[in-house]
Amino acid sequence: MFNKILIANRGEIAVRIIRAARELGVGTVAIYSTADRDALHVHLADEAICVGPARSTESYLNMNNILSAAVATGAQAIHPGFGFLSENSKFARLCEEMNIKLSGPSAKVMDMMGDKINARAEMIKAGVPVTPGSEGEVHTTDEAVKIAEEIGYPIMLKASAGGGGKGIRKVNNVEELVPAFEAAQAEAQAAFGNGAMFIERMIFPARHIEVQILGDSQGNVIHLGERDCSLQRNNQKVLEESPSVAIGHTLRQEITAAAVKAAQHVSYENAGTIEFLLDESSGKFYFMEMNTRVQVEHPVTEFVSGVDIVKEQIRVANGNELSVKQEDVTFSGHAIECRINAENPKFNFAPSPGKITNLFLPSGGVGLRVDSAMYSGYSIPPYYDSMIAKVIVHGENRFEALMKMQRALLEFDVEGVITNVDFQLELISDPHVVAGDYDTSFLGNVFLPEYQKED
Repeated sequence: MFNKILIANRGEIAVRIIRAARELGVGTVAIYSTADRDALHVHLADEAICVGPARSTESYLNMNNILSAAVATGAQAIHPGFGFLSENSKFARLCEEMNIKLSGPSAKVMDMMGDKINARAEMIKAGVPVTPGSEGEVHTTDEAVKIAEEIGYPIMLKASAGGGGKGIRKVNNVEELVPAFEAAQAEAQAAFGNGAMFIERMIFPARHIEVQILGDSQGNVIHLGERDCSLQRNNQKVLEESPSVAIGHTLRQEITAAAVKAAQHVSYENAGTIEFLLDESSGKFYFMEMNTRVQVEHPVTEFVSGVDIVKEQIRVANGNELSVKQEDVTFSGHAIECRINAENPKFNFAPSPGKITNLFLPSGGVGLRVDSAMYSGYSIPPYYDSMIAKVIVHGENRFEALMKMQRALLEFDVEGVITNVDFQLELISDPHVVAGDYDTSFLGNVFLPEYQKED
């Protein structure tokens, strides 16, 4: 096993990786920006090294500084977490050249699956169903208009190199297409340095279903079931659960088998997620994209499967086989995750950075987990995402999980910044959510209009 790994991230995911590594007996190196000097992950790691100023482009995205930190500290591997450089094939390639093991797939696979156009082509080869769409990159509005006419409206515009909801627009008709294309392309160029777009027919209404997969260097690939991520705002997930109430036994077997087939086709190594859109009316599902990293919502899968995904990532990066085979994986109960952010839902979810003057995280009982990097007196910097914590619950059934989440959110107490705790509490208590009757349009079209007009 590695003696030491460097965590190329910050916040709760950096804390999560440090804890997993420590339980495996592996030393850890934290990196931090000048704005994160007092962050929890810096205090928890065995070593910490500053990699640049507050701006992420000069610190957490600074490949040279991060690799230099790995060399200077003698780290044998790098865990990128999620976001930042976690799906950057250039960074993966540099790690390979420097003989530093990245806890993730190879640069070749990142190029293949991280680029949505390449991924579509590979999934077609693998026999995995994909939505009708453009065959390659789309660079001009004239191309977009022609392709949209062939596919039929409504359509989705997506950044080829995108992620995190950036560079995505829904288009209902030709009048909306040109301004939407220009806006999405500009956003993609700014976020990823790549303005290439592609177009898909919009599956609507739809469920957003993703399957967690794990692969090792010996060619073993398994799945850890599915997550339902349909409750989202502006293509950003808000609440996730596993298993999905929209999927029965037969469909579950089909969609998880398709995910394994997809991963096997590209010889996938480490943790990844295959994302699908499910048309509930027809029961058909379509490949949407692959995330070549650990997901924010991985704890719900850990609860229902009993598999520690981050530990498996470290073991696989070390060259070990997966510690479990598919026949060893059993699923139990129901898990739900709520993302708690420093933001104001009543004012279009405006970020609310500042000093946390008091913090009480829910605890007690079986099946409750809170992943956080916050503490009383900590000042949330304005430069990064606004996540305060992830509250994850597990129950024998969905009703118990829902009640446990309500209890946990009622206990959550943060002073000094505005949070979305009350918003999450209302969402988890909504009759539609309690009944499992929702799709990707529910939060934006049904729940939020009512919530935001309340006093």
